[in-house]
Amino acid sequence: MPQVYHIPVMLKESVDALCIKSGGIYVDATYGGGGHSREIWGRLKNGRLIAIDQDSEAAANAIKDKRFSLIQNNFRFIRGLVRSEGIEAVDGILADLGVSSHQFDTRERGFSFRFDAPLDMRMNNKSSLTAAKLVNTYSEEQLRYILTVYGEIDNVGRVVKLLMAERERKAIHTTGDLVEVLKPCLPKMMEHKYLAKIFQSLRMEINREMAALEQFLEQSLKLLKPSGRLAVITYHSLEDRLVKNFMRSGDKKGTVAKDFFGNETTPFKVITKKAITPTEEEIKNNTRARSAKLRVAEKI
Repeated sequence: MPQVYHIPVMLKESVDALCIKSGGIYVDATYGGGGHSREIWGRLKNGRLIAIDQDSEAAANAIKDKRFSLIQNNFRFIRGLVRSEGIEAVDGILADLGVSSHQFDTRERGFSFRFDAPLDMRMNNKSSLTAAKLVNTYSEEQLRYILTVYGEIDNVGRVVKLLMAERERKAIHTTGDLVEVLKPCLPKMMEHKYLAKIFQSLRMEINREMAALEQFLEQSLKLLKPSGRLAVITYHSLEDRLVKNFMRSGDKKGTVAKDFFGNETTPFKVITKKAITPTEEEIKNNTRARSAKLRVAEKI
C-alpha cells in the first residue's frame, strides 16, 4: 500500500477531462502520491502511463506494473523524458501544480511555517538553491521582485529591510528564524495568510516554477496527438493566467495568431471556457484545494 502522501485535488474532474481511452498513452506530469495516476491507471486496459516527479520521495508510491514508468525529473523536460521511453506522442497530459501534502507536512523539507525547520523548500532535494541561501544572498532588488510578483506582498519595502538588516547581524537558517524576523510587519488577524504568501514567493523562486511551467506547456503542445487533451490544475493567479493564455492561443501572452486571410489560428480548442473549481464539500475535506483551478484544452 502506498503511504499517505497527498490528497489529489479535483480527482474525478481532472481525469474525466482527459477522456481516457482504454488503450491510450497518458502522462501524469506531477506524480506526487500517485492519486491522479492511479485513477488514470484504473481506466486503462492495455494502455501506457508515464509519470514524472522531481521529488525522489515520490518513488515510494510507484505503481508496480511494466506498463507504468515513473521518471525522477522536472516536468519542464516532459517531451524528452517521454521520448526516452520510446513514445513520440500521447493522448493526454495532466499536471497538478500544487505542493504535495507530504512536502508541506514533512518538517525537514522546510515548506511550512508551522514547524521550526531548516529553511529549504526544494522540490528537487538535489538542487543547490535553498530558501536559506536565497534570503541570505539575494540582493535587495531581487527580494523586492519575487515578493511583489510571486507573493503580491503590500509592504514589501519593510519586509526586505527587515531581511537585509537581520542577515547583516546573523544568517537566517530556519523557518523559525524567518518568522521571527517578519513578526514586526505581520498584519494582525492575518498573520498566517501573510506568511503563506511570503513562503509561497520564496518557493516559487527556488524551484523556478513559472519558467518550468512555461517550458512544460510549450513541450506538451508538441507531445500531444491531435485531439489529445491537456489538463492543468493551478493554485496561483500567475500560473492560472499563463495556462489560460497558452490554451487560448498557444502563446504565453495569449496573443492569437492570424493567417494570411485574417482568420484566427490556435493550436487548441478550449474545453473549459471558465475554470473548474473544487466543490464546497471537497474544500471542507481538503482546505488546500480552496484556491485550485482546473483548465482543459484539446489539441486541434
